[in-house]
Amino acid sequence: MTSIPPYTTDTSAEAEAIQLELFRRMTPTERLAKMCSLTATVRRMAFDAIRRTHPDLDEAGVRLKFIETTYGEEIANNVREHLKQREPT
Repeated sequence: MTSIPPYTTDTSAEAEAIQLELFRRMTPTERLAKMCSLTATVRRMAFDAIRRTHPDLDEAGVRLKFIETTYGEEIANNVREHLKQREPT
């Protein structure tokens, strides 16, 4: 039987076991809510990091940098082009 590697590197095995047990006891709705909350937290942290490392960017620029970092330069360029086309002439 293959052992499952820990999903964190900064949590003790005992704390991880307790956390996993708590997740197992959650209802599907509770798990979905927890996942959404954790996703929002990580996304907020990513945006904050972009703002710190690129203080010259406005909020639109921060969002585009997030897209570029997350999905790649090609997708970000497509979004940029789409936004340009939506600008009033």
